[in-house]
Amino acid sequence: MSRIDEVRSEMQTAMKAKDKDRKDALSMLLSALKNKAIDKRADLTEEEENQVVLKEIKQTKETMELTPADRTDILEECRFRISVLEEFAPHMMDESEIKEVLTKVLAELEIAEPTAKDKGKIMKALMPQVKGKADGKLVNEVLASVMK
Repeated sequence: MSRIDEVRSEMQTAMKAKDKDRKDALSMLLSALKNKAIDKRADLTEEEENQVVLKEIKQTKETMELTPADRTDILEECRFRISVLEEFAPHMMDESEIKEVLTKVLAELEIAEPTAKDKGKIMKALMPQVKGKADGKLVNEVLASVMK
């Protein structure tokens, strides 16, 4: 079952339950997935579907950051939307999983003690392995923590 079908099914369930907020969040995700498929003029791969979901989460988080603190209604709506979108997001790697991959990459590149000079080379090898599975900021922080 494609992600579009999953979202559509969940949306129908929300409509039957008269859960307007959940239906709205799912509707936005569904339209984003459909628009991506229309732009591509083909069915989306699982990785592309994941990218769309992660993009929606990122945009919602940016909206939260730009919203004034006194607009609690918008902030609550954003928090709820993120919780709904995260149901469809891929499992993200945590710090320990990223360190594991980083250790393998350092071994492949034969770098015992990484320095700032090696950062570009390390990221070039590391990012394709964690792309879509880990937050870029977290990857950068983990790498910075092991560099001398």
